Amino acid sequence: MRLPLIELPANLTRNTKVLLVMDVVESVRIMEQDQDGFVRRWQQLVEEAEQNVLPRHGGRIVKSLGDGLMLEFASAQGCVKAAFELHSFTRQANRGVRPEHQMHLRMGGHLASFVTDQHDIYGTDVNLTSRVSTLAGPGETVVTADMRDQLAPLLDADVEDLGECHLKHVKEPVRAYRVGPPGDAPIVPLGNAVELNLRPTIAVIPFAMRSSEPGHEMLGEALCDELIAALSRTSELHVISRLSTTVFRDRRESIGDIKTHLGATYILSGTCRSAGTQLALFVELIEAKTGHVLWAESLKGQVHGLFAADDELISRLVTTISSSVMSKELQRARSQALPTLEGYTLLLGAVALMHRTSVTEFDRARKLLEHLIERSPRHPIPHAWLAQWHVLSASQGWSSNPGQEAKLAQDHTKRALDTDPECSLALTIDGLVKIHLVKDTEGALSRYANAIEINPNESLAWLFKGTLHAFKGEGQDAISAAERALRLSPLDPTRYFYDSLAASAAVSAGNYQRAIELAQRSLRANCTHVSTYRALAIAQALAGDIESARGSVTQLLKLDPQFTVEEFLRRSPSSQFTVGKQYAEALQRAGLPYSQ
Repeated sequence: MRLPLIELPANLTRNTKVLLVMDVVESVRIMEQDQDGFVRRWQQLVEEAEQNVLPRHGGRIVKSLGDGLMLEFASAQGCVKAAFELHSFTRQANRGVRPEHQMHLRMGGHLASFVTDQHDIYGTDVNLTSRVSTLAGPGETVVTADMRDQLAPLLDADVEDLGECHLKHVKEPVRAYRVGPPGDAPIVPLGNAVELNLRPTIAVIPFAMRSSEPGHEMLGEALCDELIAALSRTSELHVISRLSTTVFRDRRESIGDIKTHLGATYILSGTCRSAGTQLALFVELIEAKTGHVLWAESLKGQVHGLFAADDELISRLVTTISSSVMSKELQRARSQALPTLEGYTLLLGAVALMHRTSVTEFDRARKLLEHLIERSPRHPIPHAWLAQWHVLSASQGWSSNPGQEAKLAQDHTKRALDTDPECSLALTIDGLVKIHLVKDTEGALSRYANAIEINPNESLAWLFKGTLHAFKGEGQDAISAAERALRLSPLDPTRYFYDSLAASAAVSAGNYQRAIELAQRSLRANCTHVSTYRALAIAQALAGDIESARGSVTQLLKLDPQFTVEEFLRRSPSSQFTVGKQYAEALQRAGLPYSQ
């Protein structure tokens, strides 16, 4: 039961925004050696932040901390962009400066709830943000899980999981992530959706034109069409037809009116300017119920590129919108009481929490799905996801009764398929149950084939099909299916899971370097996934790098001290085949005990 908020005095207000604390590493030492130079360079940095960086990214200085600053942002995306620019400015300012006098920033970010007055901000989250900054090294930015959930990996930032971190004067460990500038953003291919009816609804309002370029009068309408078409292919959202949203173009109805007339959960709108072939957009995503802006950004592109099937601007918009919605629903699922949550919040929150590999959050995922099933007992999707929950519980060694998990998983896939025999997700998860909990290889392969026949873009079916071929030692079929799954879901919120299973497929194909690459990429996103360390250790051992394999086994045993070769053979479906014995021998050579 959530306690009611105590009413605040009139001069205090509550806020939830992104905070970033930054300070200079070893500032006292640098100031002792070169006080005037340090002060001059610090003032230049503050001036650059105030005049250029923060206005660009929706930030402001909350307070000065002497050799540091506390900054506030409207969005996580704006926060990390500003952080990257300030790091870059500092690196350039260090050119020509003696190494011992160079200034390096460390930063910590958090989605914080706090109380503010005309002088300052207060709250435990303010202190937590300051503590998180101490996890960062020189030139680094570290953020909490709450902030990381609002970022789209590969697009907003390169994200590396640091695991559970202990902070001074903070009772519980904090899950933290190191973030850096992203590389080239991948393009989402067409048609990678999973049919899902439990989805929040988004209304895309035609973009208002703010230029008079001849021939571009309808560009805002065309952009709206492209976005609606692209968003309609995602699995997270239900998109309202433009025939319904056009009526709100260039009108001043309130957000509440749009919500009332269209039933929208989220509203996307913006302005469009063009000059020749150049296009400039301002886009904002609003939560209809509260009117809060979840995300806003200025973007540039090419007019002619809007109508290309692989346009990067459209792909970036779609991915960021989906990520923002997922983050909002996850936040709601974790913080609000179950009876108050909408169906799509329960579903999206459960899927995200299921892959956190924290026992507490994993159990929260089960409660969300069970509550959703209580509301909609005849809907196949929640039953399918709860079946996967039971598979993961058994395969990760978190269950004291794997036999009971198998019965419960089979019961939920049966209920899902009784309701909708052609639900591709339910068929896929039923295949997962058959291979992991029943050891029915042929039955699982048949389920995956059925799912792919119904929905050729069901990425999980391709992923699990690849894993099944890997269990049998059918390397080329395994890597082919797994790589197709990666192409179908390049920006999935659970991408680490895809990379982990694809690593096992690469091992079976004898492509050990690819397996090591995939496993290490998976661990950068989630460093607490035991089976990824197992795949990495096997790949390293089979590649002849026993020393590295031993290091991977050491990490594996830190996470699962009871794990043994004997336990591997009991859990893994590969133990039925020759390749399973090969993997067991590789783990034993890497130092994994055979038994307790």
